[in-house]
Amino acid sequence: MVRLTLSHSLLLLALASFATAAPSVQERTTYGSSSDFVAQTTCNGKTYTYRELAGYGFVPSNFRDKYGDTVSLGSSIALERSSWKKETRAVWGGGNKTTETYYEGTLWTMPDRGWNTEGTTLWQPRLHKFQVDFTPTPANANPPSPPNVKFLYMDTILLRDPSGKPISGLDPTTVLNYHGFPALPAAKYTGDGFGGAGHGGVRMCLDPEGLVLDTQDHDGGFWISDEYGPYVYKFDKTGKMDMAVRPPEAYIPKRKGVQSFASNNPPIYNQDLHPDPANPDSGRSNNQGFEGLTVSGDGKSLYVMLQSAMIQDGGLDKTTNRYTRMLKYDISQKGQAKLSREYVVPLPQYIDPTKKAGSKPRTAAQSEIQALGDGQFFVLSRDGFGRGTDLTTSQYRQIDVFDISSASDIKPRNLQTITTSPTSGTLLSNITSAEYCSFMSFNVDSELSKFGLRNGGADDEHCLNEKWESIAMMPVDGKDGDDDEWWVLSLSDNDFITQDGYIATGGTRYAEGSGLNLENQALLFRVTLPKHSNPFPGRN
Repeated sequence: MVRLTLSHSLLLLALASFATAAPSVQERTTYGSSSDFVAQTTCNGKTYTYRELAGYGFVPSNFRDKYGDTVSLGSSIALERSSWKKETRAVWGGGNKTTETYYEGTLWTMPDRGWNTEGTTLWQPRLHKFQVDFTPTPANANPPSPPNVKFLYMDTILLRDPSGKPISGLDPTTVLNYHGFPALPAAKYTGDGFGGAGHGGVRMCLDPEGLVLDTQDHDGGFWISDEYGPYVYKFDKTGKMDMAVRPPEAYIPKRKGVQSFASNNPPIYNQDLHPDPANPDSGRSNNQGFEGLTVSGDGKSLYVMLQSAMIQDGGLDKTTNRYTRMLKYDISQKGQAKLSREYVVPLPQYIDPTKKAGSKPRTAAQSEIQALGDGQFFVLSRDGFGRGTDLTTSQYRQIDVFDISSASDIKPRNLQTITTSPTSGTLLSNITSAEYCSFMSFNVDSELSKFGLRNGGADDEHCLNEKWESIAMMPVDGKDGDDDEWWVLSLSDNDFITQDGYIATGGTRYAEGSGLNLENQALLFRVTLPKHSNPFPGRN
């Protein structure tokens, strides 16, 4: 049982869990029969080994930040590298003193646009800062091991627009213009923006999904990718926006030939406020914007990837939306982000058991990417099943590997579309996509059971949540990872689902309509990377 101290230095626990292996259309993973490893894959000659599920923890669904609002964590996370340490401490038990090894570091976590299962709101996007504490312990299924990952809440930073005004999570209905910035998604709102009385107004809108710490700027700050634009934004260390990066025009959602940033998620105060048409005619699909964001080991290159295919590339159907795009930006110069490359990445597909027999495979959209060096990346791809959905058993929930070494750089061609038609799901023959290699399933029940967890079954606290959207990596040696042994941490996005929730700086209480309380679950794995991998950006 985890104890929480709800004071200004609130103790937060973490939960890490692992789930049951599901078949992939392009399954390449070898699952080990020995105790040496759980799974292994080779991608373009480089071998990756999944050793074990090593930790778990959770943040309660009703945990609140210093502003009084309910906390959600897992849309993206980022570790301050210089803070990560391997230490020992004294432990007393039965009158005897022993020592244990533990790790600690500073972790930034980011929710998305706020509680929105019943409509988007004026909620202000933010970043949460935690001290993470992990104690490796032998894990056994009988009896299950207790949580061994804990979080100490430290701070929250509210995000603001270029003028310093609060940003909102509302679905965009218009744009705002600031000197030196492209047109930014915005919404006109009525009342207080939460369904109560007020004077209304206009706010810039953000649905944050990817987070990277800026190691090139001595003043620090954050890179954040967004689903609405889809844009990439740079915020200073106080949370004020100082740069916006607009992608190539093919990415911009358009309706009737005009840019339209709405994602068809009406506000809580007007559920009839839908864009016309509901889906864009081209550009990013609704709620499928820049989900994955990562930085190179030297901190000089930023990579951002769409969650799945754009509309014109097959994005309106889950059976044809597997060819997504990734952009590379040069961020080596302060205040600049120069587009340098564009790649196509083929996402995995799976058989959906809720569809009739013989149905086409469906795409497991990606939720995060992590640069590993030498043209290779981790990617977290998943279906839409798990706790809180109609089917609690996930069919595909994995951290896989892709390689861009031989992939076409399509940036010089400025392509509007990369498939033979918007409904074919077939890549143009003159484009070579990245190599995609299946690797590490969250759904391995023999690993999950070590911590009393499972994939599927009863919709309770032992079942893995649906949404897993974050990756952070920490060296096992506590230094630089030269031995290629790494911890991989992933947190779930619980969508603010709780029966004891608060928004509007703690002024409004809500009980989410499902009747559930979804903990912010966390899983921590041990993996062996190929020799001389470099997933850590420069010190920060």
